[in-house]
Amino acid sequence: MIIYFASLYPIIAAVVANFIAQLLKPFTRWYRKGEFDIKRVFSSGGQPSSHTAAVSALTFAAGLTEGFDSTVFAVTLVLALITTYDAINVRYYAGKNIEVTKALIEELKSAKMGEKLFSDPIFLTKMKSVLGHKVSEAFYGFVLGTAVAFILYFLFV
Repeated sequence: MIIYFASLYPIIAAVVANFIAQLLKPFTRWYRKGEFDIKRVFSSGGQPSSHTAAVSALTFAAGLTEGFDSTVFAVTLVLALITTYDAINVRYYAGKNIEVTKALIEELKSAKMGEKLFSDPIFLTKMKSVLGHKVSEAFYGFVLGTAVAFILYFLFV
């Protein structure tokens, strides 16, 4: 059983880190804003970054099993850097764009401008504002993922 676990350890570490990060989201929201919303378990964005937790767990698990000088570690490190960059920058600013667009639409609606334009169903579409992460959210995802990789390694591999 332990031999089988060892061969699947990197992917198990990534999945466990992602799962824990998602489970933590309602609690971190409650701690920071006083709002507990269990639906945060199934959402993107928020504290900690599950994207960063998963890829950092995968990267460190690969490093621990294959060696930190291996090709597998190098590939997972590049994947982790790209994913974390995307979570912080691209997805975060896409979310900010959605916020600005929503505010603009509401402002135009309240000014009674273009009422016919806003009857189009596209303006009724619910869009999620938070898509990505702040740097601190990615940092805590990294810490969580790294911790999960090391804990599972020392317990089972």
